[in-house]
Amino acid sequence: MKSSDFLTGRSGARIEAIETKVKKMLERDRHEVDLAMSVLLGDLAPKSANDELRLSDRKVNEAEREIRRRLVVHTSVFGTIEIPSVLLYMSIVKDIERVGDYAKNLIDLALDGVNLQRAPDLSDWRTLSEEVSTFIGESTEVFHKRDTDRARTLMAQGARLLKLFDSSVSALVKGEDTDPSPVARALALRYLKRVVAHLVNILTAVVMPLDRLDYFDENPRDRA
Repeated sequence: MKSSDFLTGRSGARIEAIETKVKKMLERDRHEVDLAMSVLLGDLAPKSANDELRLSDRKVNEAEREIRRRLVVHTSVFGTIEIPSVLLYMSIVKDIERVGDYAKNLIDLALDGVNLQRAPDLSDWRTLSEEVSTFIGESTEVFHKRDTDRARTLMAQGARLLKLFDSSVSALVKGEDTDPSPVARALALRYLKRVVAHLVNILTAVVMPLDRLDYFDENPRDRA
């Protein structure tokens, strides 16, 4: 049985209140990543954006804890039949929470003085930032609507992005990319990779069996 079966009412009542909170958490994640990238790209001042980002992330963390409490209560009321659904939501909200952590990592680079506005490939960074932001937004809608076809399309896009992040970091490590601030650029790429990887994990809940969740952020050769 696909994990999405537990999310559409075919294996019990859909948990509407939790669904609403999950969607809001993902929307906050997108806002946080957008804020962090806007600062890194030199479009926003670090201090004010940092305060706004961390306030938003605290709300994401609070929502995660509230969802966990609701899931515990849900299990106590409906019993073991709802355990698969509970396990799935527990996995999803952890991925969502981690996206906010990487947004904080990104803005920390800016607070340390990184400014990609001076990078010779600024236009590439802007394109990448926009694609990641759109990816988060579309993943939010696909998960909320349980659109399996679009989920597979987005997972393929995510796989392409993960490969791009890896090859870009490898080029920096090998000295093939000689643009300034290689350490900062490599870290930014790694943080963006983790953002996309966590979103891909969330998308697996739409198309994969429960036991296959979380494996698509692994390198394909390392997946069980």
